[in-house]
Amino acid sequence: MPTIETDVRGFVADNFLFGRKNVSLDGDDSLLEQGLIDSTGVLELVSFIENKFEIKVEDDDLVPDNLDSINRLIAFIETKLEEAK
Repeated sequence: MPTIETDVRGFVADNFLFGRKNVSLDGDDSLLEQGLIDSTGVLELVSFIENKFEIKVEDDDLVPDNLDSINRLIAFIETKLEEAK
């Protein structure tokens, strides 16, 4: 059974690493500072989160504290899922 981390890492690898084989992405690495995502990438992430986890990402949620690393994405998704219960 896939976990949130597996799903998020898979999405980032498939959509932002573009076949870079030797890229090691730690959970706390900044996706923005690494040059992996830009504003369009943020929109792709939001679409993925909303569709995959069936949660609504509000405009106020679109901040680096929520979306700038694998670990931040996981924590954000877990929080939104908990709020939806």
